[in-house]
Amino acid sequence: MNRLTFPLLKSLLVASLALCGSVSAADAPHTAVAKADPAKGGTLYDSGDAARGLPACMSCHGAAGNSTIVANPKLAGQIDAYTHKQLVDFTTPNRQNPVMSTYAKMLTEAEKRDIAAYLSTQKAKPGAAKSKDTVELGRKIYRGGIAEKGVAACASCHGATANGIPAQYPRLSGQHQDYTYAQLDAFKNGARKNSIQMTTLAQRMSAEEMKAVSDYIAGLK
Repeated sequence: MNRLTFPLLKSLLVASLALCGSVSAADAPHTAVAKADPAKGGTLYDSGDAARGLPACMSCHGAAGNSTIVANPKLAGQIDAYTHKQLVDFTTPNRQNPVMSTYAKMLTEAEKRDIAAYLSTQKAKPGAAKSKDTVELGRKIYRGGIAEKGVAACASCHGATANGIPAQYPRLSGQHQDYTYAQLDAFKNGARKNSIQMTTLAQRMSAEEMKAVSDYIAGLK
């Protein structure tokens, strides 16, 4: 009897597991992510939502994401996945900002995606490098890194013209010098914690090197 029972139980167990597996795969809940709506994002970006006390994004980041305030980033043409991630990160301890953290928490997940989608479709206005004295140092760092300090070339992640790599690395081309430097400094001193890679690299750079590469990036097209 034992000889018959064990094979039988084994067969039943295998069949049961197979059945459970097939049921789980078929019945597993699918969380569908609604497609982002750039039009809705544009409306929210331009007008905000007065009923919720949410101001228009353009008041700080400029029309169509082309900020004219050097402390506020240009967002036009930014990779949508990156913008969305930053809006999410502002709601966490990894990236805190008195203004952005407040407003990001007011946005729904769909609104974050809509705004990011809208900005990705906007044309960015070019910037320009300002310091002739440091442009060569900035170019060397961006193109070749700083080998003796273990700093990788910025271009290896952000691309030759700083247009970024979708869903991985942000577009930097034409960004305000002051803003880029401020972010590198935030990574360096630990105020911004949402990229281990950038924290590591920034901590190996001097203020002069960060300023030089920030200025060079501003002139990339």
